[in-house]
Amino acid sequence: MAGLNAVFETFSDSLFSGKTVLVSGATSGIGLDIARGYSALGAQVIASGTNPEKIARARGDAANESLRFEELDVRDMVAVEKLAKGLPELDVLVNAAGTIGGTKEHEVPTFMDVMDVNLNGAMRLSYAFREHLKASNGAIINIASMLSYLAEPEIPAYTASKTAILGLTRSLALAYGPDGIRVNAISPGYHQTDMTKPLWSVPKSHDMVAEHSALKRWGTTFDLVGAAMFLASPAAGFITGVDIPVDGGYVIANVVR
Repeated sequence: MAGLNAVFETFSDSLFSGKTVLVSGATSGIGLDIARGYSALGAQVIASGTNPEKIARARGDAANESLRFEELDVRDMVAVEKLAKGLPELDVLVNAAGTIGGTKEHEVPTFMDVMDVNLNGAMRLSYAFREHLKASNGAIINIASMLSYLAEPEIPAYTASKTAILGLTRSLALAYGPDGIRVNAISPGYHQTDMTKPLWSVPKSHDMVAEHSALKRWGTTFDLVGAAMFLASPAAGFITGVDIPVDGGYVIANVVR
């Protein structure tokens, strides 16, 4: 009955009380709102980012007063290991750090850098915190993308990295499962963030995207928070190695046309 009650209370305001959560790439956008979500449900949340100015701005926002911000470059294994050694425990790791290189992704240096952040960064953090998560029977949540299923010719590195994230998620689910660690992914679609502002701020492209989705609208960062809460909760206790698309039906709407 205790397990069943935990499922019933999945989104109670004390769901993650006493838990520690690390969200990389959490100084703005998707990562920040996911971090706020865990904090709102009682977790101690470490939100990391690479830009000192963005970290300072986030720290100064009253909405983030419960978050602990740390500067972390997920390309730096020494820095990742230092953070891991400084945290006595961890229950949830959200690999949300990501970058996009635009048309320069066809140039090898940019391609490699995007892959290093989006894919290798997730692996570095997962590896560094494996023992923490084993001790807590914890969860890893990787942020994939609708481009894990589709393709975009101008951004081959972003597309490749997000496709590979799903492979990494499945492999780590099998590798870490015996440790009691669940590993899943979330695939955002078109959500209104700073990264996508050049599209959603223009009526023509905004409407085109909305029309091509099943729900006929853009997503917000808040649309992703529920999926992240669920995957880290007791309600998802027997779920591992899967991806939850949170794209308003954009992928399926485009596949059938």
